[in-house]
Amino acid sequence: MQQKTEPTDLQIALKECRSYFGIAGFFSFFINIIMLVPSIYMLQVYDRVVTSRSESTLLFLTLIVILLLFTMGLLEWVRSQILVKAGAKLDVLLNTRLFNATFKNSLNSGGAQSSAQPINDLTTLRQFLTGNGLFAFFDAPWLPLYMAVLFMFHPYFGWTGAGAAVVLIILAIVNEKISSKLLAEANKSSINATNYLNKNLRNTEIIESMGMLDNIRARWRKIHDNTIILQADASKKAGLMTSISKSFRMTVQSLILGLGAYLAIQQEITPGLMIAGSILLGRALAPIDLMIGSWKGFVSSRGAYQRLNAMLTIVAKDKEKMSLPEPIGDLSVENIVVTPPGAKLPILKGLNFTINAGESVVVIGPSAAGKSTLARALLGIWPAVSGTVRLDGADIYTWNRNELGSHIGYLPQDIEMFDGTISENIARFGEVDPNAVVEAAKAAGVHDMILHLPEGYDTIIGGYGGVLSGGQRQRVGLARAMYGKPAFIVLDEPNSNLDEHGEQALALAIKNLKDRGCTLVVISHKVNIISQVDKVLVMANGMLTLYGPRDDVLAKLQQTQQAQQPLASATPKSSTVPEIKPVLPV
Repeated sequence: MQQKTEPTDLQIALKECRSYFGIAGFFSFFINIIMLVPSIYMLQVYDRVVTSRSESTLLFLTLIVILLLFTMGLLEWVRSQILVKAGAKLDVLLNTRLFNATFKNSLNSGGAQSSAQPINDLTTLRQFLTGNGLFAFFDAPWLPLYMAVLFMFHPYFGWTGAGAAVVLIILAIVNEKISSKLLAEANKSSINATNYLNKNLRNTEIIESMGMLDNIRARWRKIHDNTIILQADASKKAGLMTSISKSFRMTVQSLILGLGAYLAIQQEITPGLMIAGSILLGRALAPIDLMIGSWKGFVSSRGAYQRLNAMLTIVAKDKEKMSLPEPIGDLSVENIVVTPPGAKLPILKGLNFTINAGESVVVIGPSAAGKSTLARALLGIWPAVSGTVRLDGADIYTWNRNELGSHIGYLPQDIEMFDGTISENIARFGEVDPNAVVEAAKAAGVHDMILHLPEGYDTIIGGYGGVLSGGQRQRVGLARAMYGKPAFIVLDEPNSNLDEHGEQALALAIKNLKDRGCTLVVISHKVNIISQVDKVLVMANGMLTLYGPRDDVLAKLQQTQQAQQPLASATPKSSTVPEIKPVLPV
C-alpha cells in the first residue's frame, strides 16, 4: 500500500483559502446567469418590441437590463476583491515560513542557493490568483449552461456551439503541449540569469578594479540571450495558438449568424433568436479563449507552485523546541564528523575535546585544516554527519535558536553588515538598548571611533559597511558579537584587518571576556592572541593533533618541530605561528 504523503505548507495554506474560492465560485454562478441577459434582451427587442412597436415595453426591458448589468459589474468587482483577499491571506500564511525556508535553504547549501526566488514565486502565484486569467477558470465550468440554452434556441445552435467548444479545448491542449515546456525552460533560464547578476553585483569593486566587467557581462549575456530565445520561441507558438483560437471564435460567431439567418428563412426560428444565438455563443466560448490567451501566466504560476512545493518539502518546518536554561558555556565535542554543504568528503574527522565554562581557547593550524569549519560546527551552523556538539550537555541542535542566539556571539572571517544604523547592527536588529549598545562598543574598543562618524551610532551603513573600512567593520562586528554579554563567543580571525590600535582594543576585549567568565574560542595565527588564552587547540587535515593548556601545547610543538621548523612564536621577531605539521594529540 502506497504511503500517503503529508501535505506541504503551501497546500495547507491553499486549503485554508478555499472558502474564498468557494465564495468566488458562488458569485460566478450569478455572474454567468446574468451574462444570459444581453442575449435575452436582444431576443425580446427583435421578437417583441419591434413587432409590437411598444415603447413602454422597450423602456421597461432596457431598465431591467441596465439594472442587471450594473449588478453583474458589482458582482464581478466583489469577486475580484474576494480573490485579492485570498491572495493576501495566502501571503500572510506563507511569508514567514517561506522567508525562514529560503534562509535555511541558503544556509544548508553553503550559500550556493542564496536567492530570493521563492519570495518572487509567491508573488507570481498571488498575482495569478488575483488576475483576470483565473476568472476564465471560474467561468469555464458554466459552459454547459450556455450550451443548454443554445440547444433550447435550436439544436443546430447547440451542436455548433458544442463543436466550437471542443475545437477550442483541443487548441488549449495543443497550446499546453507546445509552449509549456519552453516557457518553463525560459523561466528557469531567467531565474539563473537574475541570480548570476545579483551575485556579481555583490563584487562590483573587484569587477571594476580588475577590468572584469566585459567578461562578466559576456557570460551574463549568454544566459540572458538563451532566455530571450526560449521566451521568443514559446511566445511565438503561444501567440499563434491565441490568434488561431480568436480567429476561430470570431468565425464561428459569424457563421452562426448565417446559420440563424438560414433557419429564420426556413421559419424555424425568429430573427431575435438568430442575433441572440450569436451573442450567447460568443459569451460561451470567451472563457476558453481567455484561458488560451492567459496560458503563459498560468504556466508561470504553475512553475512557481511546483518550485515552492518542492522547497517546502525539502526544507522542513522547524519543530517547536522546549526552552532550556540559559547556557553557562560548557562545551563538549564528541567525535564529530562534518561535511560542508554541497561537498562529498568530510572536513572534520572525529574531533573530541571539551571546553569548560569560562575557558578561552585558540585554534591554530595550517590553511585548509578545518578551523573555520570547526567554528561553524561549534555554533550549530553546519550539522555534524556524525557525533555531537553539546552546549551545557544539550545537543546544540536541540536548543531553540531564537532563545539561544542572544547567548552566543560570532565574528566570522567575512564581516557582513546589514542595512541600518550602527546601533541596530550592534543590537542585532532587536530592540536597541542604548546602554547595552554603548557597553558592547566600549568592550570592543570601538566606541570612540563610532562617535567620530557623521551621525555617531545613528550613522546609516549598507550591507558592505558603507562608510566603514575593513578594520572598522571588524571592530563593529566584534561589538555585535559581544552585545548582551553572551556566554559563548567564537571569533574567526578577529584581527585579520586590524591595525596596531585595533590589536590593542582586541586584546583588551579578550581580557574583558575572560574576566567575566565568557567561554571563548578564537581562530588566529597571531602570537599576541595565543599569549592571552588558556588553552591551544592544534588542527591539521581536519583532525585534532594537540589540545591542552597553552604552555604545555606550545612546549610540545617546540619539541616536535625543533629539528625542522622552530616554533615561530618563540622568536620575538615573528608575528605569526607558521604552518604546523600533524603530531599526536595529547
